[in-house]
Amino acid sequence: MIVTNDTYTIRECLEVVFGRLGQDWQKYVEIDLRYYRPAEMELLIGDASKAKRNMGWEPKTKFKDLIELMVDADLKLLQDQLTGRVRTH
Repeated sequence: MIVTNDTYTIRECLEVVFGRLGQDWQKYVEIDLRYYRPAEMELLIGDASKAKRNMGWEPKTKFKDLIELMVDADLKLLQDQLTGRVRTH
């Protein structure tokens, strides 16, 4: 796995996904406090310096753009399935 040195919350991801769909995520997502991490959990951020140092790799796609690409791909797949261009099992 290669990381980007950035960290995002699930809420930020939901905002991008539902924003791309023109919807309010709070109308569709329920938060269950049982699944919250303990308050003492450290912030988890990956370090991409080794990838940059050894391979010259740096992330080119921003978080928001990546999430939107994923949503668009899922929408296209759904459309293809609905029109019969792609079969589902």
